[in-house]
Amino acid sequence: MSSSDIFIGETIGTAILILLGGGVCAAVTLKASKARGAGWLAITFGWGFAVLTAVYTSAPLSGAHLNPAVTLAIAIKDDAWNNVLTYWSGQLLGAMIGAALVWVAYYGQFRAHLTDDEIVGDVKSVEAREAKAGPVLGVFSTGPEVRVVWQNLATEIIGTVVLVLAVLTQGLNDSGKGLGTLGALITALVVVSIGLSLGGPTGYAINPARDLGPRIVHALLPLPNKGGSDWTYAWIPVAGPLIGGALAAGLYNVAFA
Repeated sequence: MSSSDIFIGETIGTAILILLGGGVCAAVTLKASKARGAGWLAITFGWGFAVLTAVYTSAPLSGAHLNPAVTLAIAIKDDAWNNVLTYWSGQLLGAMIGAALVWVAYYGQFRAHLTDDEIVGDVKSVEAREAKAGPVLGVFSTGPEVRVVWQNLATEIIGTVVLVLAVLTQGLNDSGKGLGTLGALITALVVVSIGLSLGGPTGYAINPARDLGPRIVHALLPLPNKGGSDWTYAWIPVAGPLIGGALAAGLYNVAFA
C-alpha cells in the first residue's frame, strides 16, 4: 500500500471512529439529546460498533490501524518503521475531523447544554470556567474519576496491552500489516470488553489520537461555558497507550513470535 493510501485510509477511518464514538458520548451526555442518560453500556457498545465500522471502511486502504499504539506495536513486531509517521499523521487529523463533526451533528444540543444554569451555573467566573474541566469535555476526551497519576497511567497501559495483544494475536490480516475481516470483529468486541471491565477509572482512551485530537478540537471550538481542556492530564492518555503498545509488542515477540 502507498503512503497516500495509508494517510487517506487512516484519516477516513479515524474520523469515522471518533464521529461514532464521540457521538455516543454526546448522545448520552447532552441536554435535549434523545439518548441522554442511556449510561455506560450504551457508551461501551457504541465505541465497539464505532471500531467495527471504522475498520471495515478503512482496511482496504491502510489496514485500519486507527490507533498510534497499534501502529507502534506493528512497527516493533516487524521492525518496519517507514510509514509510522504517515499512520500517526492520518490518525491525528482524522480524530480532529471526527470530533468537529460531532460538534456539527449535536450543535443545538451543545448550545442547550452549555447555556443551562443547572449545568454551568455553579461555575461563576470566566476564569473558573476556563480552569475547570468543562461539562462537555467528556464528549471529546477522557478523564479520571479519581486523579492518581500512577494509577491513571497504569490503567491506560494495562488496557492498551490487552487491546494490542488481541490485535497482534487474533486480528491481523494475511500480510500482518493491518486488521483483517475477522480481526475487525474481534477487535471491536475486545474494545467493548475493555470498556466494561477497565473503563471505569479513566474512561479508557487506549488510543493517543482518540484523546489528543478531540481534546485539541475542544480547546479550539467556540463553545460557551465549555470549561478547560484539562491539559495537565492530557499526557496520560497519550503516553499510557504508547507504553502499552510497546509492551504488548515486546510480549508478543517473546511469547508468540
